[in-house]
Amino acid sequence: MAQPDSKKIFFENLSGAGKAIAVLTSGGDAQGMNAAVRAVVRMGIYVGAKVYFIHEGYQGMVDGGDNIEEATWESVSSMLQIGGTVIGSARCKEFRTHEGRLKAALNLVQHGITNLCVIGGDGSLTGANLFREEWSGLLTELVEQGAIEEESVQKYSALHIVGMVGSIDNDFCGTDMTIGTDSALHRIIEVVDAIMTTAQSHQRTFVLEVMGRHCGYLALVSALACGADWVLIPEMPPEDGWEDKMCQKLFATRSRGTRLNIIIVAEGAIDRHGKPITSSLVKDLVVKNLGFDTRVTILGHVQRGGTPSAFDRILASRMGVEAVLALLETTANTPACVVSLSGNQSVRLPLMECVQMTQAVQKAMDEKRFEDAVKLRGRSFQNNLRTYKLLAHRKPESDLPVVRTPFLSLCFLHQHKTKTLSNFNVAVLNVGAPAAGMNAAVRSAVRVGISQGHKMFAVSDGFEGFSKGQIKEVKWSDVGGWTGQGGSLLGTKRTLPAKYVEKIAEQMKKHNINALLVVGGFEALLSLLELQTARGRYDEFCVPMVMVPATVSNNVPGSDLSIGADTALNAITSTCDRIKQSASGTKRRVFIIETMGGYCGYLASVGGLASGADAVYIYEEPFDIRDLQANVEHLTEKMKTSIQRGLVLRNENSNDNYTTDFIYQLYSEEGKGVFDCRKNVLGHMQQGGAPSPFDRNFGTKISAKAMQWITNKLQETFRQGRVFANTEDTCCLLGMRRRALVFQPVVQLKDETDFVHRIPKEQWWLKLRPLMKILAKYKTSYDVSDYGILEHVVGSRPKELDAAVAM
Repeated sequence: MAQPDSKKIFFENLSGAGKAIAVLTSGGDAQGMNAAVRAVVRMGIYVGAKVYFIHEGYQGMVDGGDNIEEATWESVSSMLQIGGTVIGSARCKEFRTHEGRLKAALNLVQHGITNLCVIGGDGSLTGANLFREEWSGLLTELVEQGAIEEESVQKYSALHIVGMVGSIDNDFCGTDMTIGTDSALHRIIEVVDAIMTTAQSHQRTFVLEVMGRHCGYLALVSALACGADWVLIPEMPPEDGWEDKMCQKLFATRSRGTRLNIIIVAEGAIDRHGKPITSSLVKDLVVKNLGFDTRVTILGHVQRGGTPSAFDRILASRMGVEAVLALLETTANTPACVVSLSGNQSVRLPLMECVQMTQAVQKAMDEKRFEDAVKLRGRSFQNNLRTYKLLAHRKPESDLPVVRTPFLSLCFLHQHKTKTLSNFNVAVLNVGAPAAGMNAAVRSAVRVGISQGHKMFAVSDGFEGFSKGQIKEVKWSDVGGWTGQGGSLLGTKRTLPAKYVEKIAEQMKKHNINALLVVGGFEALLSLLELQTARGRYDEFCVPMVMVPATVSNNVPGSDLSIGADTALNAITSTCDRIKQSASGTKRRVFIIETMGGYCGYLASVGGLASGADAVYIYEEPFDIRDLQANVEHLTEKMKTSIQRGLVLRNENSNDNYTTDFIYQLYSEEGKGVFDCRKNVLGHMQQGGAPSPFDRNFGTKISAKAMQWITNKLQETFRQGRVFANTEDTCCLLGMRRRALVFQPVVQLKDETDFVHRIPKEQWWLKLRPLMKILAKYKTSYDVSDYGILEHVVGSRPKELDAAVAM
């Protein structure tokens, strides 16, 4: 999708002068819609367009009058943290009629509006496309009725539509994530985490019913995020006899000492014959067959409520800007498009292609073609389902797969023994600072490894613990309940292996370790580089080694995203919300906030975008006293008009001299008489807390893929009775690159790394900084060279894409 640098276009070259853009939210509400509205309004005003709110969705468009209101820059202030939609949403039967659409067309023409940004589900977007197709005919009809002049037909000849999908169900094909889904998962996981404590206290079984009448995404992903014992979704009904299998699974789990069971049911769950499976039905089954104390919790509209997550704010902001770009570039022949997310990239897809594929899912389910329904949902949905099955359902040892090797076949032939499991031993350890989601990654590695026939060993306290022999075998049940735990249950240290390389080699030999999985940050990358170098001296390190990036700083080369960064972003965002709220009702106030990240400005920059910051100072973008002064003056001007609160973020190592104290004192002095200042250093609270749903799932899926890679490499490198792996491609980092999870030899990442400052030389998120500045009312350039190409639903996903979505 990216174009050559020579074809770069910058945002100031695009003009919206003379254009009128209207934004509306339709259908059900979703957290993050306000962030999308804010981005559309501010980006539209930034390029010189007139921007209008249409209140109450299509109903407001049909009714006209005060429902169509011109938006100002200040009218979308303080909207980011508010859930739902402040401009209102309503179901509109009248818009489904020709007469209703005729009224709507008249109201738009009277305001000069020919560009619509629609935030809603597939029904809302389908209605918008029909409206676009009928537009010229509607105008002709209005001329015949004498409602508008003939020249209006020429002046407003075409209606342009761009859609953004706002739906907590994530039921729209063509995008990895819809606005509101991540926030809904936050609400579900908050409830699950709370329920698990009481369930453990009383040895109870809880049946949770979550939204998803036609789509099981919320149920599936929340089950993956909390390690639920059973999940029921409409796309993949259980096989006949599921009742007994579920009860057997619950009984086996309880008999191993687990004090609770969690069953998650999508509200639209059905069996193979189309009969609904309700939460009360599941409860009755458990009580009747097992006698377990069982309770039902129906989450209902709690899932739609609350403040939007950092992910949804950033996703909505990016989509809102892309929607304005798309509207500026449309022509009369441009089909209506929907702004979507593919991996880590914003893409434009033909609206009706996405709608038709979404409808095809429902048709497949109606025709009981459930395998087809899962495939049509997309690769991400398939991967979630596959990973859940792999991790949740423990197989008896006799059913575990055999890892075929010449050595094992020889043993079988000559010793005539029964089926032999793999003799491969795999060790997993954490290296570096703790990050939320590390435990989910370890749990996933252990269970996938066991399911593939390996013996799994856990190493405590990183490579220092490795050298001391703090190594023990871990079983399936040993990692139960780990997904929701923050920090590192294994223990982690920053110590690099070079200091203990000989002792580590001895322990590798003693425990016959055949492969290593390292979960950690920049130190983990350095560790693998050292171990690869040590292969020349110690054969014990000639084994497959893979690293999964986990650090709140998100500073690991080779990956756009690290486990733990999303949780840290949510900690920053929620804290900034509270800090700004503390100034409510007081005089004008500016807050100076210091974030973690070392020399990497990811947390500060992306946290600033999610929090609506006025300025963000980072190491990657050098600044001087003139920049600081300009920022103070800019904020002062805004404060003199209507804004009551200001927010400035500073990465901890952004500058040696312009410290947080210095910036606080500068703003305090220069803002006298206009605003006062407060400062906060967020510190290690950014590393703590329960992992977010995103980090739980990202850690789970990326670690499962890493273990599958290890299994393949073990089979490839097993020769003459032993594992011997000394090539570059047997020591890799698994990272997310744009739209795919990619294995990259660590030696090849050297050229991409600034080892002095412990950051990648190129960082994708720097492209988001101009967006943050534009939304804060700064004049700046915005590189749009990666935008503007209309893709197609089929073929827009590379084969290797099975990554979780990223920001």
